[in-house]
Amino acid sequence: MNAQQKNLVTLLAATLVAGGLGLYAYFGVMQPEETEAQRKEAEEKVFAVHAPGERGTDGGAPPDPVFTWLSIEVPQGKTVMELKDNTWRVTSPVSALADKDQVDSLIRELAAAKFKATLEEKPTDADLERYGLKQPRATVTARAYVPDARGGGTEDPTRQRSMTLYLGRENNFDGSVYLRREGDPRVYTAQGSLRFVLQKHTHEWRNRVVFPVEEPSLLRIEVKARKNAFTLERATTDKPWQMVQPVTMRADPERVVQMMSALKLYQAFAFPDPKQEEKIRQALEKPLVQATFIRKIGGPVRVRLTEVEQNGVKLAFALSEWDSETLLSQVDSVALNVLDVAPLEFKDKKALAFTVGEVSQIVIRPAPGGETIKLTQAADTGKWEVVTPMPGNAKQFKVASLLGSLEKFKAAALGESRPKNWGRYGINDTSRGVSLQDATGKEVARLWIGTEVKGNPRRLWARGSSENVLEVEKSTLDALPLALTELLDGAAAASSP
Repeated sequence: MNAQQKNLVTLLAATLVAGGLGLYAYFGVMQPEETEAQRKEAEEKVFAVHAPGERGTDGGAPPDPVFTWLSIEVPQGKTVMELKDNTWRVTSPVSALADKDQVDSLIRELAAAKFKATLEEKPTDADLERYGLKQPRATVTARAYVPDARGGGTEDPTRQRSMTLYLGRENNFDGSVYLRREGDPRVYTAQGSLRFVLQKHTHEWRNRVVFPVEEPSLLRIEVKARKNAFTLERATTDKPWQMVQPVTMRADPERVVQMMSALKLYQAFAFPDPKQEEKIRQALEKPLVQATFIRKIGGPVRVRLTEVEQNGVKLAFALSEWDSETLLSQVDSVALNVLDVAPLEFKDKKALAFTVGEVSQIVIRPAPGGETIKLTQAADTGKWEVVTPMPGNAKQFKVASLLGSLEKFKAAALGESRPKNWGRYGINDTSRGVSLQDATGKEVARLWIGTEVKGNPRRLWARGSSENVLEVEKSTLDALPLALTELLDGAAAASSP
């Protein structure tokens, strides 16, 4: 054997030894440690649904369990909840929607809960009494399934998991809680947060949303209240709101959003007991407020509100009905006023009714004695040009800013409707303002600026697209780029022959 062959054999032997040491290190040391860590982690979990070292179908981490049934028994009573059609419901002692946030919080606690320590391997009755487990302070039973690769497994018995947990008293030393599991005699301690999330009356597990509607999803709102009645509607959810009863007019979208947002603040804070229900339902036959919300998707949502006197005190109640759901609850009395809105409050304060795409010409009329400024948009390039008093290229971003501001321009307040004499507000054909026209010169919208509002020097009278006299802020007008120096591209004008 020559020297080269000897070196090759030596290298091969060294490689085998190194490989053997590596395998020994993994199988002899690392793998047992890893297995022990996995076993310990599984044993520490209160609701262990996976065997130590178990992997998912793709070889990765196993999927989280999907909880489907919960039973909580506490001094306040027993509540049973079930996941039906991806929605949690209270099924006992009443049938009602469950509060998703409350249920999710409980599920997170159950899924993440770990034992802090094992106190007793074989507790005596005296031990159980001492830890408050002889007569548990709370009992929770949870059912879940481990989903397969496609997310299924609800009906597969091999994937079902169940656990019953008994909670005792609080450990005053660190705030932890004593507990046991069904089928396991040992006494453990766990984080006290699990005890806090369980201590709820059935009503606290219930959904409390009285007005289950969102403004973006609505097509029609019908309201009849103590003082006012109105109907708002729109053709599609991306169209503006119109009032159709008691008058026809464009509605202020922000006021509609404000009303609907305010409704969400008034949730149920109590539920009447069966002895009260008959009297409340009788009062609801002649409600103080009734509203119907027509959604784009799904059936209508109907809400009725009334007041009932109990022990000399008037209390407000609401009955909400939608799809197959019914919610009878006590609400804040202020909720009776949220929908009692005067129709004129919905009047759109938008000064001009137009869209930027409609405008091809702009005529700015200054105060008497000033020069009229006219701009046109080139049909081929879409660029704006100043026509008078000095021809030249316009500052495109300034024109865009002007049109955008005018499209959003709102009055600070509304005055007289359809005045017989606009002149008393300083508004006539020679008033300063802005005329927006299409490509043919037809006026799309016009803003007239009048005199100062008496008693309010910060505002001016104005006329726009509506029949009302407008009060507009001087500061808002001053911010509009209406001067030639702001609109004419100076560099372009200087280079012109």
